[in-house]
Amino acid sequence: MSKRPLGANISHMLKARGVDVIFGIPGVHNIELYRGIEEAGISHVLARHEQGAGFMADGYARATGKVGVAYVITGPGLCNIMTPMGQAYSDSVPMLVISSCLETKDTGMGRGRLHEMRDQEAAAATVCDWSMTAPDAPAAYRLVDKAFMEFSSKRARPKHIQVPIDVLGSMADAPPDQPTPAAKPLARPEDIAAAAEWLLGAKRPMFVFGGGAAEGFEAARKLVRLMRAASMCSFAGRGIIAPDYPLNYGPCLSKADSAAELAKADLVLCIGTELSETDLWRDQLGYGAPMIRVDLDAHSLADDHVADLPIMGDAAAFLSDLCDLVEGHNKVTEWSAAEVAVAKSAFAEEADAARQGIAPICAAMAEALPKGTLIYSDMTQFAYVSKELYPLDRPNLWHHPYGFGALGYGLPAAIGGKIGRPNTPVVAIAGDYGFHYTMQELGVAVELGLSLPIILWDNGKLKEIEDSMVASQIAPNAVIARNPDFCALARAFGAGAVAPETLADFQKALKDALKADGPTLIHVTPQITG
Repeated sequence: MSKRPLGANISHMLKARGVDVIFGIPGVHNIELYRGIEEAGISHVLARHEQGAGFMADGYARATGKVGVAYVITGPGLCNIMTPMGQAYSDSVPMLVISSCLETKDTGMGRGRLHEMRDQEAAAATVCDWSMTAPDAPAAYRLVDKAFMEFSSKRARPKHIQVPIDVLGSMADAPPDQPTPAAKPLARPEDIAAAAEWLLGAKRPMFVFGGGAAEGFEAARKLVRLMRAASMCSFAGRGIIAPDYPLNYGPCLSKADSAAELAKADLVLCIGTELSETDLWRDQLGYGAPMIRVDLDAHSLADDHVADLPIMGDAAAFLSDLCDLVEGHNKVTEWSAAEVAVAKSAFAEEADAARQGIAPICAAMAEALPKGTLIYSDMTQFAYVSKELYPLDRPNLWHHPYGFGALGYGLPAAIGGKIGRPNTPVVAIAGDYGFHYTMQELGVAVELGLSLPIILWDNGKLKEIEDSMVASQIAPNAVIARNPDFCALARAFGAGAVAPETLADFQKALKDALKADGPTLIHVTPQITG
């Protein structure tokens, strides 16, 4: 094949590695990346801001399991996407950001070039797994394959590749064929055997599941039933264990009293969970029993939650292998469905009391939405309550900016999810303040004709911050911003809009929005009635 500009070759290379969609914004610095997109057979989604492009790539990756790819320009374009990169890093999302950078002769020279940064590569490195510069075509190809190799074989986290403007436009040979992807490391057989022995000897085993165990949910469900084990999960691990399993405490780790329930266990098995601050909201998990911990990331195994039996390996494969070893044993434990039910009821009451009035709306939403609906939520009290109460019959159905906690996530991430799963119902949830961060991406949803209900929870303020100020004995201030007429704003973009006054109206609005030919903003306030 004859040579062509490197920018075009990069798009062709991505297509050969399974990339069908790229999110981004073209500019004078990165236009060479756009030379080959259509020719390669890739669709491009034009975001209204690079933060939107990044969150769309994140939402697409979470919905499909594929790599979310974004193209951005030098300087401000990269800076704008760094928030989504940080979110993807904390939540283990496979995202590849490819940007331009200054010409080779200008790098580090401080000549006042357009979009110049002192150290763009280093800036991006603070929010992703690695950030590297490709000085020539072979290096660019190696870095793309390095990223995809790591996405398939280790904890998925975003990567950044930057290519100088002059290199992007240079003529280059065709990229190489894709190397054989590497598999994730597997736990050692002797570690699995030890875990089986400990588990069979336990009278009150407790599993704690995180998002890293989601791919192994079928084995996880079989395992807890075989062992009559109790289970808890992080918010990212919701749906791994069926909500109707009698010994499933659910996503209660963040509740202080969950420590008392964990203390009842004589063996704790933490599978694919970081046990981060945003999982627990306390320093320690709260147990006195031996712990088995399984994780793909050695860093997690070496953190403050030290395991008696740390196991490095893929959680899904571990769960399947452990099932095979313990199957056939008639296990009896001391857990009772009654004690779990009492605790779950108390946790639900606590969630309702902490942020009153949201639980009934969440219940109405759960009743109205079909099974398998993908939900993308923003940092809003409506989501905080719903994440605790909304039942999920399988994992990876509810996506939230868990670790980094970035406002503005919900709408663009839902757009990315709907693009990735066009035949699946998708819903966005945002608060009135966070919606301001990325509401311009509503134009993308209209442009693409996406059937997307957008639940806008409008309490007229930064209510979570106000509550925190009151709890800290600070007179609330800087928590109220003037809002627009959100329904009029949505209609100005060309979207549908409705403001239900009752829960029945809300349910009808949801069902109608799922059948609409474009997005629908559903404006919900605390004044909604039953």
